[in-house]
Formats: sequence, structure tokens, C-alpha cells
Amino acid sequence: MVRSGAPVYDPGGPSGSLHLRASRVLDGNWTGTSTVPSRGLYPHQWSWDSAFIAIGLRHLSPLRAQTELETLLGAQWADGRVPHIVFNPSVPLDAYFPSPDFWRSSTAGRAAGAPRTVQTSGIVQPPVHALAVWLVHRADPGLSRARSFLSRMYPRLAAWHRYLLHRRDLGGGGLASVVHPWEQGMDNSPCWDAPLSRVTPAPARSFRRADLDHGAPEDRPTDLDYGRYVRLAADYRDRGYTDGGGEFAVEDPLFNALLIASEHALAEIARELGATGTARHARAERLTAALVERLWDPAEGMFFCRDERSGAGGGDRTGAGGGPGGSGGRGGRGVLVPERSVAGLLPLILPALPRDIAATLVRTAGGPHFGLGGAARLVPSYDLTGEAFDPHRYWRGPAWFNTNWLLERGLRLHGEHGRADALRTALLDTAGESGFAEYVDPFTGEACGALGFSWTAALTLDLLHEPSGAPSVVSPQGRDALTDTALGTGAGADGAGQRACEFGTEAKGGDRG
Repeated sequence: MVRSGAPVYDPGGPSGSLHLRASRVLDGNWTGTSTVPSRGLYPHQWSWDSAFIAIGLRHLSPLRAQTELETLLGAQWADGRVPHIVFNPSVPLDAYFPSPDFWRSSTAGRAAGAPRTVQTSGIVQPPVHALAVWLVHRADPGLSRARSFLSRMYPRLAAWHRYLLHRRDLGGGGLASVVHPWEQGMDNSPCWDAPLSRVTPAPARSFRRADLDHGAPEDRPTDLDYGRYVRLAADYRDRGYTDGGGEFAVEDPLFNALLIASEHALAEIARELGATGTARHARAERLTAALVERLWDPAEGMFFCRDERSGAGGGDRTGAGGGPGGSGGRGGRGVLVPERSVAGLLPLILPALPRDIAATLVRTAGGPHFGLGGAARLVPSYDLTGEAFDPHRYWRGPAWFNTNWLLERGLRLHGEHGRADALRTALLDTAGESGFAEYVDPFTGEACGALGFSWTAALTLDLLHEPSGAPSVVSPQGRDALTDTALGTGAGADGAGQRACEFGTEAKGGDRG
């Protein structure tokens, strides 16, 4: 097992070359304690980036992957939140906006327990972290145990999930809400247009957009949208980063699906540390049921965001009211946002998702809105037929590697091996041809945004370390499998226990899930 920070070269033609190129990207973006997404555009540590990066880094250096996650979680706030940016003090303030002097975490966040010795943002990003910690542990269990990696990470991860499940249940239905578009990760998605329309933008003169120094304006969020982002963040800061009082509160299917997947992973971590993990598996199943109840639309065949600041109570238990924009479900408030985002497909990563819903999501992914296996080379971030679709503008149509990696995992989890293999091939080809771009045109694979992007390189490595066409099921009788018993036999009718172990599958001899 490789434990140094040196890249690993796998000989064998084009895949070996791609492996070496991907490892060089991660080496070039490594700071000594963490990995920046890109040297120019994103010069600090980002939360969900680091989780995806660690998943790939574990194939190069499990020690470096552990360090990546330790650095991030070392900046956790006392209330449990994991901030979406951990700032590097050696980077000039004008290199990125919003900078540390905007967030003022150590002062504005004092009541919420922001750390005093490191500057961070005050918002969060999707909770991929427990899943990343578990996969990194499985890459070298001996090293992990020698360093007490899991026993040090577990209480931080448990506090992180507790924060989301309690402080962020703003709709009262059991799901976590995001309070800013940046928290969901898909910053500029058309899903945010309606909720953001209620927000008065900050004056253009009150901030300077450093992102336009590195990207074409036509590929980035508009000044109007950016002004609204700044206003929301400033208002949150000025409330001392307390939750529940802002103009923006949205339940998102991807954010919650990743929370559920990480809750399953946290159960496995607990079991490794000597507990049963049963309660966490049961919580993950309850959250899966809440996700279906509140965000699933059977008429449209996918999940939608719920805007908790619009609409009134009442409605049926599907949470959809028969179509996008309907209200209902537990909690009573809010309406579904009638915009088709790739986020609405990604609950496919969940092992306890009902079989009929999983099959419907696969059909929707392959249909005209997302073009899987047809019109699109990679699945776009937004509806190909939507009025707001733009193949190049940030999260309004381009394809991203992390969402396609998640979709590949979900397809394989639910037995769609042919589609998963084809998507894996397209991901690897596009990553190499685009120079490991931040995102690409979904039709042509043309590179957009930053090149040499870390999570693109990291997830390329992860795909390369899983042989094409390899079985994606770890035996449910295996020590590290999630069994029917652990998941609860009540979900057994839809095969939940069998599929639970498939997300993060066999690599070269090691159980990755």
C-alpha cells in the first residue's frame, strides 16, 4: 500500500497515461495539508471538493487522503457545521471573493462556535464527508487504525450530521435545508431563480467579483445573481450565522441524498469502532422515506427542490401534489420548484430507494431532458429542453464530473451495469481530452471553467481503480457489507439490503464500501 505523497504510475497504455496525468494535477494542487480545487480560481480549501478529492487521493496516498479530511474537519465550528471554505492565510485577500474579511467568522460566528485560529466561511456544502472518511479508511485499514483515524473523525462527523438534522430542519419534515445557493454546490442552478427572486441584490459597488479574472463572463453567474448571493451571505453573517430567519430555505434532493449516504457510512464507521450502527442505518431509511414523501414527483419521474419560503400548508403525502409546484408532505410549508436539475436524479445513490422509483429515475435520465446514452455525452446539470438551459453557463447546463460520478455509482448500485459502464467510459475520455476541466459542454465535451481541476482528476483516479465491467456487489455476507438485518427487513422487498453495499464497490482486492 502506498503511503507517501508520490504519484503512482499504472503502466498499460492510455489508462496508465491518464492515471499519471490525474495524479500530477493533484500533486500540483496540493498545499501540504489540503488540496485546492484549482490554483487560480479557487486558491483555498473547499468542503465537498475535499471530500471528493480524498476519495481519489486514497488510491495514491491514504495518508494524504486522511490529512485532507483532517484539515477540513479541524476547522469545524462548535455547533457542528463544517464550513464550505477554509481560508489559507497566505493567499492575498483580493485573490478570491468573498474573502475572510467578508465572512468575519471569528467575530460574527463567535456565538455559533467558529474557530479562533483559522478563518472560514459561515455556510456549508453537501455532506459527503462520512462517505469519504469510510472509503479512505478502507483503502488502508492498518494505517487508519494506527493513526486512530476513525475514532478521531467519528465525533466530528456525528456533530456535523446532528447540526444538519436539527438546526437545518427548517421545513419541519425531517430533511435538511440549505440557506444559500452556494451550500448546495450547484451555485447558479435555475432551481434557485424563483427563491432568489425575493432577495434584494447587494449594490454592485459593494463587492468585486474575482471569479471574472479567471473565467468568461458568459460562463459565470450574472451580476444580478451574484448580488443576490452576496446579500444572502451578508444577512446570514449579520444574524450571527443563526439558522431559520433568512429569505432563502430550500430542501434539495442531492444535498439530502448525500446526507443519507453518509449516514449509512457513519453507521459502518460506528460498527468498525465497536457499535452496531443499527440506529444510524434506521435513521438513513427514515430520511429516505422523508425524501420520497417531500421531494418525489411521480408525474414527472424525478425529485425536485422544495422552496420552504413559498406556498402554504396542506396537500397530499407525496409532497408533490401531482406535479411540480405542488405543496404538501410533513411540515406543511413550501412548494416544489418546477425546474429539472441533475440533483433530482442523484438519489439513485441510495440503497433503500424503492425499486420502482429507481427504475423511473433511470428512464428519466435516459429521456429527452438529460440524454443519458443518447443526445448528451455526459449528463448535463440542467434540463436539455429547459428555457434556462445554457451548455456553457455555470450549473445551468454544463456537465460536471462529480455529479456524473455519483450517477455512475447510482446506476451501478441499482443494477444498470451497461449504462454505468458507458458513462464511466465517457467520463474517462472526457476528463483526459478536456485537460481535467472543471466542467464541460454536455454535447461536445468542450472544456469550460478552470483546467487541472482537482475533483475531476480525483474522480478519474477512482474510476480507473475500478476495472471496467467488474462486479459492483460486495457479498451481503461479507464483514463490511450492509446487510438486510442492519438495514431493517422492512425494506427488504425492494432489495435495499442487497444494494446497500454496492455504493463504493470492489477495487483491486479491497472492499471500498
